Amino acid sequence: MKRLITLPLLIVAIFSVSTYAQFEIGASYELRDEDPKNGFGLRIQKGIFEGLPIVNLGLRLHGSYFSEENNVSENNFSYSEDLTNYDVGIAAIGGVSLGLLEPYVGLGLGTQDYKRAISDVQNDPGNAAPESGEESSLYWNMLAGAKVTIIPMLKPFVEYRYSSYELEKPELQDVNSQTGRIMFGVSISF
Repeated sequence: MKRLITLPLLIVAIFSVSTYAQFEIGASYELRDEDPKNGFGLRIQKGIFEGLPIVNLGLRLHGSYFSEENNVSENNFSYSEDLTNYDVGIAAIGGVSLGLLEPYVGLGLGTQDYKRAISDVQNDPGNAAPESGEESSLYWNMLAGAKVTIIPMLKPFVEYRYSSYELEKPELQDVNSQTGRIMFGVSISF
């Protein structure tokens, strides 16, 4: 009889430990307010100070990729424009478990690489087409979001991240010094 009670308790303990392991890998679809406007993101998050009740603290490494190709026609001339943006950052995250919902906030640093390639310029009077260019810059960001635990390992999330490039002023005209993005994604906990 004692073994019948011990075995279910052991199984419950093992599976409940995996829900609090606080190691997450996630993917997201991202929308932002500058060109290119949509992209994809990846994140890896590791919990720290895991013994705290209700409060979840962690460190996150995140990266995003945005790309867009356009055929632009202006004032009787046209050109092809290829915009690419990569960014990588690290952030400290703090959240609170409220049943199935976990709202969180964070603060971090990162770097982005923006590239604009112009090709196939046709009928360009007076070199009016923009030039190709590349820029790397350092940024800080604030974020806020929420995760929902559907099953212990699977957590859909929505997040808003505000980034400011005040640490290093962008040189290209079409790179904003401040930007915001919203992310929709899913993370898997281990």
